[in-house]
Amino acid sequence: MSEMERRDRRVQRVVAGIYLGIPVVLLVVVAWISTAGSPLLWLGCVVPVGMLVIGWILRRRHRYQPRWWAGIGALFGAVTGLVVTLYPLAVGVWWPAFLALPALLVGIVAGSALARYADRVLLVPVVPELADTPYELIFRLGGLQLTAVLLGADSVTIQSRPVLRSQSTDARTYSLSAITGVFEVALSGVERLKFPIAIPHPPVVTAGPAVIVQASGDDWVLPTNQASTLIELLNRRRSTA
Repeated sequence: MSEMERRDRRVQRVVAGIYLGIPVVLLVVVAWISTAGSPLLWLGCVVPVGMLVIGWILRRRHRYQPRWWAGIGALFGAVTGLVVTLYPLAVGVWWPAFLALPALLVGIVAGSALARYADRVLLVPVVPELADTPYELIFRLGGLQLTAVLLGADSVTIQSRPVLRSQSTDARTYSLSAITGVFEVALSGVERLKFPIAIPHPPVVTAGPAVIVQASGDDWVLPTNQASTLIELLNRRRSTA
């Protein structure tokens, strides 16, 4: 078994822990509490069972998309923290309710930490063999808040996150076959750059490495400290697309 295969297995075990393990733990706790009360209390298992079903469905969609792991981990962790401390009220145990807020915060931190650990296992160190996997790889853009390049298995997406919930995510996606050139450049910091999407904040261009992506007749200059890594992985995926 290669190092990349071992890394993939470790990552997927952690992802399964986020999407399936957290709901299973909550189900066990709720079932244990329900044994101390009336049979109607078993209806409380609906929440963890629902989380388990949702986690099963989302895991199939997100297993190779690290951008979703932290959000799901934080959400499931938060729900688990609240239910574990508030559900004992149904059997007349009051004191755990006073720990609801700390448990909520602990759940968010724990779920997010699992996602960060999965990210580290996948990406540290970054190796060329990552290009041969189906994982979506994220490269943050320098000087552009909330904006990133998502290198998928068969496409490249330049995406900005909305600042407000009412705003929609702006993104531009190119298939790997539409990319005609990828080059590394060094920015002096005085360039005026044009981007294929609307960005949430005015760009602050500083001196440093960047990637020129030529796609569909357009040239985009994308500042990133990981320029050489992005180019290597992008070209490797282009060669096998």
